[in-house]
Amino acid sequence: MAKIDEEKLSEAYNRALALEKAGDIDAAVKAYHEVLEIDPEDHGGAAVRIASLGRGETPPRASDAYVETLFDQHAEDFEDILVEQLGYAVPVIVRQRLQELNIGPFKRMLDLGCGTGLTGGTLRDMVDDITGIDLSENMVEIAHEKDLYDTLYVAEVEDFLEDNDEELFDVITATDVLPYLGALEPLFFGVSENLILGGYFIFSSETMGEDVPYKVGPHQRFVHAQSYIRERLAATGFEVVEVSDINVRMQDGEPSPGHLVIARLRTLN
Repeated sequence: MAKIDEEKLSEAYNRALALEKAGDIDAAVKAYHEVLEIDPEDHGGAAVRIASLGRGETPPRASDAYVETLFDQHAEDFEDILVEQLGYAVPVIVRQRLQELNIGPFKRMLDLGCGTGLTGGTLRDMVDDITGIDLSENMVEIAHEKDLYDTLYVAEVEDFLEDNDEELFDVITATDVLPYLGALEPLFFGVSENLILGGYFIFSSETMGEDVPYKVGPHQRFVHAQSYIRERLAATGFEVVEVSDINVRMQDGEPSPGHLVIARLRTLN
């Protein structure tokens, strides 16, 4: 791959951000396309920014380069930002719902997008063996230092699910993963291939109505229609145990509405 002109990339990206902030959407979109020409792997997330402005086609997912860069940059202060500043409490809600529904304990858990270990740490005493997966090496290093996981991998979640040939899991979690994915078929199918029959898939999503299956919201995060999630779960062999309305996080002082979904694998693909 050709070496990126970092100075030219920074100039184009900062110009795009300034134009977006100024409300000149046409010029901002043009500048973001210039960013993509300079950096086709899209480390800065230009594609999702274009989609969030309502221009062009919605990408099926955020680029791996963007997700990796984003979380590598924020690994050290990730928990302070997410929990203390944004009020993120999804792992705690997961534990509460499992206890209320009398689901668990579990033998083997796979924590997709494990980050620094918020979900793994919250459920540690309910699971014998936990494997964590994250695209950000810096995040995985912090999770490793906490000694919460029995196994950790630096990998993209869909790639891991496709390639994994180890023992199946009886629960798979994906808290704060869907906001970086649009199309859910690869994820849901991969999860079904890695679960035992009767195993549980637990994940959170953000939502903004039912007008389209998914789109990029104003904060460059994917939002999904509940009907689309239910449809894709049914198509990949799951039955819905519970869908709970939750506030995923605070954003600019406003709640981000979403769902916590608990599904159970009823048929093998």
